Amino acid sequence: MLIGVLALQGAFREHQWSLEKCGASTRQIRKPGELDGIDALVIPGGESTTMGKLLNDFDLMEPIKKIAGQGLPVFGTCAGLIMLAKRIRESQQPTLALMDIEVERNAFGRQVESFESNLDIFALGEKLYNAVFIRAPYITEVAAGVEVLAHYGEKIVCARQGRFLAAAFHPELTDDLRLHKYFVEEVANLSS
Repeated sequence: MLIGVLALQGAFREHQWSLEKCGASTRQIRKPGELDGIDALVIPGGESTTMGKLLNDFDLMEPIKKIAGQGLPVFGTCAGLIMLAKRIRESQQPTLALMDIEVERNAFGRQVESFESNLDIFALGEKLYNAVFIRAPYITEVAAGVEVLAHYGEKIVCARQGRFLAAAFHPELTDDLRLHKYFVEEVANLSS
């Protein structure tokens, strides 16, 4: 299995390491031709406004929308979650619009207000998941067909819609591989 990792900004190398520890091969994606032959795609964190601009500048927005619409599994973390959303509260910035969710950008405050929290993500088992939140968004609304996987207080911070998975936090910055493994084995169904 070959998983593409969007490598325009953010912790894409850390995502690659996590995915490779789960048994996947990875490829950095910076050009449309690099999407050819991948079995899934990860969109890391970064700054969502910049990421949307870069996706357009590098002619990646439409090709990703097309292959995702044809069934390519996609996992977005932090800014990647924003890029998956159909709606961003009080913003018209371009997104891939793949998940029927609305999000709030920078919902937990500025960089200095970053934090870690143990989350109950039932799909990963009973052990709590230590999540790293950095200028994180959260999901404000979900449509029917979107499965909420985790909350931080009342805020939705992890969700799945079919072959799309979104997390407001940074699983690539921890040693806990369970969310990457869940994406590979359950969402993308790429078990070896």
